Amino acid sequence: MSGLKLLILAAMFGLIVCGCKKEKGGAEITQAIEKEETGKEAPMGNTIQWLGHASFKIYCEDNVIYIDPWKLKKSPGDATLVLVSHSHYDHYSPEDIAKVSGPNTKLIASADVVAKRKAGEAIMPSLMIELEGVRIRGVAAYNPEKAFHPKKNNWVGFLIEIGSKRIYYAGDTDLTEEMKALKDIDVALLPVGGTYTMNAEEAAEATKHIKPRQTIPYHWGDIVGGRSDAERFAGLAECEVKILAAGENISF
Repeated sequence: MSGLKLLILAAMFGLIVCGCKKEKGGAEITQAIEKEETGKEAPMGNTIQWLGHASFKIYCEDNVIYIDPWKLKKSPGDATLVLVSHSHYDHYSPEDIAKVSGPNTKLIASADVVAKRKAGEAIMPSLMIELEGVRIRGVAAYNPEKAFHPKKNNWVGFLIEIGSKRIYYAGDTDLTEEMKALKDIDVALLPVGGTYTMNAEEAAEATKHIKPRQTIPYHWGDIVGGRSDAERFAGLAECEVKILAAGENISF
């Protein structure tokens, strides 16, 4: 091959490589600008993030699901779905729902929350709602022997099914027969703070019945309960336990 042809090929290759690098760099800059302007975070794969107290954020298969958002510092506006278990102020927060919601966000909540907000779709214990590939089943959440969360209120936890994954969020509840009946749970999110919900020992007892692959304790660190409750639960539970700091996430 002549020297001239080699020079032409080398020049063409250099232009292609430079063009690719420029295009990639441009996309990265655009993504950074969009993130700065919208406040939205990049997708994190299949993860569960504890936002503190009883609030969670779940990323799975292009879905961004918030559960009982409360005391959020940012306004990402990235929710595809918001779930609210009941109307107590530390679970139903209109201000925090507004922070996570965008124009296409759907709300599924207990009937009293839907009535207060005049928006959303009401869910009841045992009712299944399917929305854009996500199946949500209400699971009764109540205190059998305490007055904080009466069974008659029809407040709920959530069994969330996305593809083959099954995530159980217990809500504000003690150990109930409805909870004991759950099976094939990949990740169980269980309250451990006591007083208004299960304590560490009762939550550990729950793992013996539902046998989840992993659990994340919540309802500690604010209002009631401390890290010692989460650690006591971890020592007693009959499954893998992940104690998260607020804002921390795990893959599943």
